[in-house]
Amino acid sequence: MASLKRNHPLILTGLVTIDLAASAVSLLLAYALRFQTDIIPVTKGVPPLSLYLQALYPIMGIWLIVFKLCGLYLPRRGHSKIDEFVTIFQAITLGTLFLIAFNFFFHPPETYSRLGLLYFWGIDIFLVGIGRAIFHDLIAYARSRGYNLRHILIAGAGELGQMLVRKAHDYSGLGLNVVGFVDDDPTKQGKEIEGVRVLGTLDNLREIIQRYQIQQLFIALPLTAHQRLLSILNTLDGEYVDIRVVPDLVQYIALRGGVDELDGIPIVTLRETPLQGWNSVIKRGFDIVLSLLGIILFFPVMILLAILIKLTSPGPIFYIQQRMGLDGRVFNMYKFRSMRVDAERLTGAVWAKKNDPRRTKIGAFMRRTSLDELPQLFNVLKGDMSLVGPRPERPPFVEKFKERFPQYMLRHKVRSGMTGWAQVNGWRGDTSIEKRIEYDLYYIANWSIFFDLKIILLTLWKGMINKHAY
Repeated sequence: MASLKRNHPLILTGLVTIDLAASAVSLLLAYALRFQTDIIPVTKGVPPLSLYLQALYPIMGIWLIVFKLCGLYLPRRGHSKIDEFVTIFQAITLGTLFLIAFNFFFHPPETYSRLGLLYFWGIDIFLVGIGRAIFHDLIAYARSRGYNLRHILIAGAGELGQMLVRKAHDYSGLGLNVVGFVDDDPTKQGKEIEGVRVLGTLDNLREIIQRYQIQQLFIALPLTAHQRLLSILNTLDGEYVDIRVVPDLVQYIALRGGVDELDGIPIVTLRETPLQGWNSVIKRGFDIVLSLLGIILFFPVMILLAILIKLTSPGPIFYIQQRMGLDGRVFNMYKFRSMRVDAERLTGAVWAKKNDPRRTKIGAFMRRTSLDELPQLFNVLKGDMSLVGPRPERPPFVEKFKERFPQYMLRHKVRSGMTGWAQVNGWRGDTSIEKRIEYDLYYIANWSIFFDLKIILLTLWKGMINKHAY
């Protein structure tokens, strides 16, 4: 089925043109920089330009596939230019790796200069990033002047209609201009709601559509207004206006809910478990490979920390704590011990606080730098956790949160993670539970292997140190 979360065809064409043109120019500049300057002397002869021009064919195909998989052709809801640049960096890096593999299998060794490919990688990231930034600025300017907008009317000024207005503003890349509401509530007539005016009642619908040249009507009425919906459809039978119905079920939709069809019959999915089938296999393989690599890489650091823990405080090296993970299963999570052995003897399960007196000397350092979390790489390898996902919580806290926050338990439909979308955005430790749930559910609904890579890169980029890590 058609999705609203798509760029306008003209915008999509512009983005594709910019990406391919910037990549072609980058390849030519890389060739010139490598073989027509004396920055680094050429020792194996200068290959013909035609050889590099032939590489444009695989580059175009690989780049389009990778950019699409990384979400670079979707509307940029709530994303800054920095976010897009990070995604461009990831996509071009991945594309360059595929290009190197393609060259290895289909061309003799040393056909293309490795330094030339490095130049191409750096120049392409810069040119694609600059080209897209200028293009988005031009689109924003054009829309501020009233171009490339779809004029829409919303039938129903209740919570559902108001939510639709907010989403239309969030997805500014869609070019939806909300002209107004129509609603039968007499107390709302002529008023502004969410910055949008109520233009009349449902009985005035045909007149309003003609007067304001409405292109799309969104019907956002409650389930109880089923008979009114049929009346609207009959009234507008002869009008050239697109009609979309927003079902009054949005509050119940979570975890990749949406609309599907069975032989033409629309079916609304309220909740679907993510990461099924091949997605689950890919994510698990990703976790196994990177957790093994992490264990090998950080093994000397873990040995050093184990020695320091043993020398500076009595008690075991590791702290094993029960946490709740996938499908509500409780598992033992490993950490380096950073507090006294009897830290919770008098208080029971409590969160750590700033300058917590229960911390050991080395423990304070480990908690600030998150090095106490390194043993969780073994949890990932075992399958208790994932590298990326909602942070697992202790069962006593889960019992409290699930009563206060209805969507809290949806976090347990995927494996818990060592790091997550909430954490890289600053929502960790003693911070807002509502915000953590919001970011965790966004991650689940928008999961991809490239999203996982982005979160891991952001974790490394921003560092392990966090002001909320006590």
